[in-house]
This record gives sequence, C-alpha cells and structure tokens, in this order.
Amino acid sequence: MKELKIKINGMVCGGCENRVKIALSEISGVESVDADHNTGIVTIKSEKDLEIAQIKEKIIDLGYEIIEEE
Repeated sequence: MKELKIKINGMVCGGCENRVKIALSEISGVESVDADHNTGIVTIKSEKDLEIAQIKEKIIDLGYEIIEEE
C-alpha cells in the first residue's frame, strides 16, 4: 500500500478534518484518508499511484494551504 502525507494549514476542528476526508475519498484510487487538525497532517493511502496534482487541487479548492508533502 502506498502512503502520501501532506501537511496543510487551516484545519482547526473535527469538521475541517471531515471535509478533507470526504473530498479526498472521492478521488479514484484512494483507499483511506486520515486528517488531524492538531498536526495539520493528512495521510492518504492507496493501492496504486495517486494523482498528486489532483489531491493538491482538492485541498486548495477546500480553502487550505499546502505546507509540505512527504
């Protein structure tokens, strides 16, 4: 399983976490999403290579700023 971690700015509560989880779960190939507003880390797991540009676009469309990708 492949894992991508992205640190984002702007998540302040559990509701923010859920918005991110729901939006990223809609992307083809995404198996699971975990978001933590305390750390700002979003972890995306997939069985295949992910379209990182598509993931970043979704995050930005939600109004969050990408700080770094791991």
